[in-house]
Amino acid sequence: MRVAVLAGGRSSEREVSLRSGEAVATGLEEAGHEAMRVTIAADGSWSAGGGPVQLEPGAGLLGADAAFPALHGPFGEDGSIQGLLEWLDLPYVGSDVLASAICMDKLTLKRLFAEAGVPQVDFVAAGERGWRERCEGMGLPLWVKPSRLGSSVGISRVDDLAELESAVDRARRHDPRVIVEAHAQGREVECSLLGNEDVEVSLPGEVLAHGDWYDYETKYSAGGMDLVVPAPLGEGETARVRELATQAFTLGGCAGLARCDFFVTGDGTVLVNEINTMPGFTETSVYARLWEASGIDYPSLCDRLVRLALERHARSRSYEF
Repeated sequence: MRVAVLAGGRSSEREVSLRSGEAVATGLEEAGHEAMRVTIAADGSWSAGGGPVQLEPGAGLLGADAAFPALHGPFGEDGSIQGLLEWLDLPYVGSDVLASAICMDKLTLKRLFAEAGVPQVDFVAAGERGWRERCEGMGLPLWVKPSRLGSSVGISRVDDLAELESAVDRARRHDPRVIVEAHAQGREVECSLLGNEDVEVSLPGEVLAHGDWYDYETKYSAGGMDLVVPAPLGEGETARVRELATQAFTLGGCAGLARCDFFVTGDGTVLVNEINTMPGFTETSVYARLWEASGIDYPSLCDRLVRLALERHARSRSYEF
């Protein structure tokens, strides 16, 4: 198939996206597909093969059979690009507009989890009524985050309540919606998901950060972290992680792929942290490494995701709008 791989974009995660996009293109080529490398510049312009890309409804995208939006953060993982691809009537890898938007916004996702009784750390939206008092009751440290960014961009650890306002101000440089979360003392465990209605869950892996915490530099610098697969968990804990990953995927309305992140506390309690609909996608990223350890190599993974995109698109066209 001819697959348009979209990379770059306007968000602060642009450089990570470019690395993901090149890896995906190579993986697709190794799987026997033709990969068209489409770069989205920081100003929002599109180019491929040294020339501009024209987008027209009904004309698809450069004759592609499908698109693989290897884009992270705002304008790529939040439903924006998914809406454009729907407008172009082009099958695309990953979740649809609604699921992408829900899972990108930590506040919305955590409220959805809370309604469904999914175990998670306590949280509050900065600025809502009584939020400072809620923060005082959550203990220290606290984690202050932009609600709609990934890759640990704009996150602050607060060890003294006197630092809270300045941490919120830093987060608001990236997003007017800011979430404050309680600290979870435990192992950081992640697992990967693959599928549409029938979702497969990888072996869970434990992330061992070499820094003070799992920040941007730790995630994307060589040697910044180790991944232990399978995670050294008990049988019951492993089963609970995989059960909650499937529940989070379903609640979020996800499709194609996702990576679900957890805290596993010392007493064996499993807490859902978040779910990412387009996680880092290089061959050395956690998502791909977990699937490799679970028996699916990188080219096969790229191939399966494109086929899942075509399957979902064909099903969506059976409905009348």
